[in-house]
Order: sequence, then C-alpha cells, then structure tokens
Amino acid sequence: MAFPKIFFLLFSVAVLSLSSVRMSQAARHLLDTPAAPPPALPVPTIPSLPKTTLPPLPSVPTLPKTTLPPLPSLPTQPKTTLPPLPSLPNQPKATLTPTPSNPLHPEMITYITAMVLLAYYTTTI
Repeated sequence: MAFPKIFFLLFSVAVLSLSSVRMSQAARHLLDTPAAPPPALPVPTIPSLPKTTLPPLPSVPTLPKTTLPPLPSLPTQPKTTLPPLPSLPNQPKATLTPTPSNPLHPEMITYITAMVLLAYYTTTI
C-alpha cells in the first residue's frame, strides 16, 4: 500500500515544483484590484426585420394507381415421412448392496483422531 502513496507524494511534489510562479503572481494581481471595472458601453438595439410573406406551396400532383400482378404461388412441397425411432432395449436393474452399519459417529471419529494426534505430538516433544 505504501508503493502508490510514495508515488502520489512524489508526483504532487513534482507538480508543485513545476507550477509557474507567474500564474500565482497573476492571480494575486487580480485579487488586488481596487474596484470593479467601469461599466461596459450600452448594447445597441437590433432593429426588427420586416415580415415576409411566402408564396403558397404547389399542390402535390396525384399519381395514377398502378395494379401489381399477383405473386406466383409456391409449389407444394412433398411431405416427407421419417421412419420411426428404434426403441431402446431394456436396461437391467442395478441393485445396490446394503451399506454396513457404522457404530461410530463422525464426531466420534474426529475426537478419536484428535486424541491420537495429541498423544503422538506430546510423546515426540
């Protein structure tokens, strides 16, 4: 995390050292002006333009109605018949062997494993 911080700090120092002193002096000079500048000259009014009347638009001529010939009919496609799918052979039923009963619960196995490891580490130290 210190890697980007140091580069940011170096970048900030470089920017501040390369900034122009004249810009700072110009800003101070603008702040030191004693009063507002004199008001600007009044803006002359723009005379209004005369309204022009446009001639009416010509009417759109009516075009004759054209009759289109009818579209040709599509030829009928022959019906394709697919052969029936073959039936799947019967799969033999898989029978599961019964699982042996486990007298130990998983919590008990974890406890026994922890006790064995504890006994091993205490004897090796």
